[in-house]
Amino acid sequence: MSHFTLIDYLLFGSYLLASVLIGLLFVKEQRTMKDFFLAGRSMGSVVVAISVMAAMFSGISYLGGPAEVYVNGLAFGWVLFSFFIATPITTIFILPFFYRARFITAYQYLEERFSLPARLLASGLFILRVLLWLGAATYAPALALQQATGLSLEFSILATGILTTLYTMMGGMKAVIWTDVMQFCVLFGGQIVILLVAVGKIPGGLSEVIHVAQTHGQPMPLASWDPTVRLTWASVILGGAVLNLVQMATDQVAVQRYMTAKDVKTAQRGLWYKLIVTVPVLGLFYGTGSVLRAFYNHHPDPLATHAIEKADQILPWFVVHELPPGLAGVLVAAIFAASMSTISAGLNSLASATMVDFQQRLTDKPLPDDERQIFQARMWTLFYGVLVVALAFVVGQLGTLVEVTNTIIGLVGGPILGMFLCGIFIGRIGPKAILIATVLGFAVSLLVKLNTDISFVWITSVGAGVTILLSGALSFILPGRPAVELEGLTWQQRNDDA
Repeated sequence: MSHFTLIDYLLFGSYLLASVLIGLLFVKEQRTMKDFFLAGRSMGSVVVAISVMAAMFSGISYLGGPAEVYVNGLAFGWVLFSFFIATPITTIFILPFFYRARFITAYQYLEERFSLPARLLASGLFILRVLLWLGAATYAPALALQQATGLSLEFSILATGILTTLYTMMGGMKAVIWTDVMQFCVLFGGQIVILLVAVGKIPGGLSEVIHVAQTHGQPMPLASWDPTVRLTWASVILGGAVLNLVQMATDQVAVQRYMTAKDVKTAQRGLWYKLIVTVPVLGLFYGTGSVLRAFYNHHPDPLATHAIEKADQILPWFVVHELPPGLAGVLVAAIFAASMSTISAGLNSLASATMVDFQQRLTDKPLPDDERQIFQARMWTLFYGVLVVALAFVVGQLGTLVEVTNTIIGLVGGPILGMFLCGIFIGRIGPKAILIATVLGFAVSLLVKLNTDISFVWITSVGAGVTILLSGALSFILPGRPAVELEGLTWQQRNDDA
């Protein structure tokens, strides 16, 4: 039964319309490829930080984070500490290499460091991974709306895809970034409202929430390195750090945002600001799961009574049934729009990788004029928008949102991370060694996932580790590049030049 009122529907529709209109405001500013893909390199560090945060923590996090804690306890919430490992590595050691020659994609570095095939392989794996990831990001708000308003899953998926593709096609990266900022503010504020309302309705209030958080779920083994245990301290913090490195250091979705900053120092400040913001944001996301668990310990549990089918629906169920009229509409729209921001970021990055790494790099013809290039970018955005919608119809069958998204990132992203780490830190590794190792790293990750009970958190580490170890071993057999050709392309060379 739907508990949406007329005012909820009006606010919901108005919010979505505002998201699209913000995107359309920037249509006339798209004059060159750098305008469309890099926002003219004009963004400040605070905007970069919020935009990266919005892209990485979208409707998937909004729904999946509380659902994970609601079912399994706070164990996965300790992934917060993994950002204190991944952020310094990305900011200090990796980010400066993306500003060499002012790249548009992260994978241009791999061509200069290794070879064109290495660039194409990494970019192709990125495209595969992000397509699957965006399928999940499209499914998430559709799931929320189905339970909260009675709108069909199919209608919601189509609406998400059409609206997001429209404003991404027209407004480019500036539209993506400024809708990110608006949506992030609403999400963060909305989460606080949900917590205050829920805690106020729990007998015992905050003390009861703390008690439930301490007792609900299985405690994580402190010293266990057993990779088949779903969550341990090692897997959540160390495995989580590797997982975060994939998204922060090798993902065109994030890297493209760094390169919208006017220079590398601005981008680095943005990443430090993001780390600061991550603490309260993730604390709210995962803390909400504990609050909802405590709330439904004293009220009929919709999951136990089969009022909802999946734990990922617990947050929108609470929003619609417990929040006052009006707030429910805004917050469901926020879930929807947050996923739109992630999808728009992904579509823009998929278009940039396809055009820059494949279409333009593999043709001998002179580049068309700016107007024609922007038209092509918009057509690629449209193509990927249609493809993502198609994938969204099947991704919901794969498990909870947290496990689905982390498995997708791990399987494909681990070998790519291995490529970047080898390129930056191990100068002796050559083009042939990295190609063979990356392909085998992906194959081994897939085999391990399909044939073992390994935890989803370790999949990324398997792919990255196999790639690094194999490429290091192969470097003793297969030739590397002369040191003179690596000037400025490895960390050692960079230090020597300084």
